Amino acid sequence: MRALIAAATGLAVALALVLTITAIGSPAGKTSPKPLLTTIPEHP
Repeated sequence: MRALIAAATGLAVALALVLTITAIGSPAGKTSPKPLLTTIPEHP
């Protein structure tokens, strides 16, 4: 029974944290206009 209570408490804390982060929103900032290189450029 203690394990069930601990699991429910942990789940409630995690859910509260997610909802808090969602309510605050993403931090203000801008993304780089340059695309990220995902491959190694070929050498001649």
